[in-house]
Amino acid sequence: MQVNFHGAAGEVTGSMHLVEAAGKRILLDCGLIQGSPEAEARNFAAFPFDAASIDALVLSHGHIDHVGRVPRLVMAGFRGPIYTQRATADLLPIMLMDSASLQENEAERSNRKRRPGQPRAMPLYTRDDVREALTQLRPLEYDAHTQVFPGAEINFRDAGHILGSAIVELRAEGKTLVFSGDLGMKGTPILRDPVSVHHADLLLMESTYGNRNHRERSDTIQELGEILDAAWRDGGNVLIPAFAVGRTQELLYWFARQWNDWDMSRWRIFLDSPMASKVVQVYDRHHALFDAEARAVWHGTPNPFRLPNLRVTESAEESMSINRIHGGAIVIAGNGMASGGRILHHMRQCLPKRQTRIVFVGYQAEGTLGRRLVDGARWVRIHGHDVRVNAHRHTVGGLSAHADQQGLLDWYAGFSPSPPLVLVHGEDLAREALAGEISERHGVQATLARPGMLIEV
Repeated sequence: MQVNFHGAAGEVTGSMHLVEAAGKRILLDCGLIQGSPEAEARNFAAFPFDAASIDALVLSHGHIDHVGRVPRLVMAGFRGPIYTQRATADLLPIMLMDSASLQENEAERSNRKRRPGQPRAMPLYTRDDVREALTQLRPLEYDAHTQVFPGAEINFRDAGHILGSAIVELRAEGKTLVFSGDLGMKGTPILRDPVSVHHADLLLMESTYGNRNHRERSDTIQELGEILDAAWRDGGNVLIPAFAVGRTQELLYWFARQWNDWDMSRWRIFLDSPMASKVVQVYDRHHALFDAEARAVWHGTPNPFRLPNLRVTESAEESMSINRIHGGAIVIAGNGMASGGRILHHMRQCLPKRQTRIVFVGYQAEGTLGRRLVDGARWVRIHGHDVRVNAHRHTVGGLSAHADQQGLLDWYAGFSPSPPLVLVHGEDLAREALAGEISERHGVQATLARPGMLIEV
């Protein structure tokens, strides 16, 4: 068995790893590269392998940096099965259709501005391409060992990152390869804790927060309540960039849990996403994957997805109307890194206002607008317009969907013996810090994956 690394190898997005085993080629994830325009342009490049030669695709979960190039892979000739956990299979059409719509809109916007003689911009893929790719889906349950080919089987374990997220165990040629996918934090609301895995001949482990620990969740919730109180006193709006799956559901969960303590009834809450109602339906279908506390909250009053002052905005006109509200609104909109989507329109209107609060609740990748704002930029460019940043900025790290350094170390410590380790899905500062801690505690020298690197299992 051998592994060839082609994505999220020195960066956080674009997850993609090619495994050759039992005479077959199995691709782990096929994610979108996100970040700067230069980084995102790499999504249009040819794959570094023959897509038609891939025998199967295995997806760890539904976030777009793990699945966003699947239609592109099919367009390039991939015809094999796509295996993923059943809840992820339900989320995938929503995520990919939204991605295709954004791609189509961006191409249309570019073509309206193109000069005579310039070539027409083409979307990375279209909604028709997504429909074609979805015909190859093969949903699986957790803990259901499945033979994908003679001599090769996969098993999904709950990763506790988002609904349907999976740790992938691949067994072939007498060896076990474990791919962590993205690991969640213990005690994350709604989701069960990541499952401990005890054996691997090689482990591919994410390292997004390999160099830091999150705040205690109780401190984070207190901070979020204080931010909302300050925003109310200032008479401003609160903007929260959040992906439609994961952080959005946790935010609504806390709004319901803290309904009285935070006086949430005074706010107008907008879930500004055409995906939102569809995602709610997926969550409703998969209550069995919730932890016990979340099941109780879901059936209580108020229900997080049915708050009496929550409005889900579907159309562009409804979204634009939010910007006529000058105070007392909480707007949750995608995408989570502010690199596209409806949050940009709200930022363009609200960033210059000193009474605005913008709250970041997830990782901001290098090169994204979200990262520039977190790093303190005073001016940003949105849709070709220079925008002054006067808004208050808050980074609420304790709501991250990713395990922090201690969480990653604890999960790795569950293996016996400590397996050889390759760190993926992390920037170098994070990976180097995590590698140092693992070396000191376990005597294992972690490998830092690089694009094109080949490792034998």
